[in-house]
Amino acid sequence: MSETILMQQDRLNKVESILVSQARPSDEKSPYFELARRYNLKVDFRPFIEIQGISYKDFRKQKINIMDHTAIIFTSRNAVDHFFRICKEAKLEMPAEMKYFCVTEQTANYLQKYIQIRKRKIFAGQKTAADLLDLIKKHKNEKFLFPCSDKRRNDIPEFMGNHELHLTEAVMYETVSADLSDLTDVYYDILCFFSPSGITSLFRNFPDFEQNKTRIAAFGPTTAKAVTDAGLILDIEAPMPNAPSMTGALEIYIKKANNL
Repeated sequence: MSETILMQQDRLNKVESILVSQARPSDEKSPYFELARRYNLKVDFRPFIEIQGISYKDFRKQKINIMDHTAIIFTSRNAVDHFFRICKEAKLEMPAEMKYFCVTEQTANYLQKYIQIRKRKIFAGQKTAADLLDLIKKHKNEKFLFPCSDKRRNDIPEFMGNHELHLTEAVMYETVSADLSDLTDVYYDILCFFSPSGITSLFRNFPDFEQNKTRIAAFGPTTAKAVTDAGLILDIEAPMPNAPSMTGALEIYIKKANNL
């Protein structure tokens, strides 16, 4: 068994088509497009989940006073959008002294859609939540607000709890299954998933789904677990030491399956 892919010989059929359960990349230099060109594959993109903002009325049921906090943690553009949407509906204007902790520079730069970032205290990690947590640890006296989805990773809340830091989780948007009814009669050799919600969406849209010869690729341990918990065969898993990306894991599998 490879470090990256669980190659069962009877499932190593030729790969000609892949469905990636995410939005099509805007960058034409995306590794997915390079993979398609290099191996003459059909690679399609279709988000299996959607983000929907919760209503201001439902937010109020959480009994959270945004202005009681001195810092906001943003882990995505969705969090930024829905935080400022709720603030607008609540007729709140963020004070100049509010601090913003963003998971990446891209997320931090996105704040300029709503505030003048040159005049604000903004802290940004490099790539991961771990980078952000190192910054947060240096500001232990802040009262942090964490705008998040109803389905979120545990790393930030667990970190804050372990370090006895003040954190209020504020659910401002939801992850829901997309309508995939138009894919009913469409077949792909490989389906790529990136979250347990994607697996939930698969069965919500196709309750009678049978895997048969369809290969399943999963990114991340929680997604891999969701695949096997659903009774599916996990054929391709990433990241792994020799394939840190989904496209890297796919390439290793394709080379083997297509005898390249």
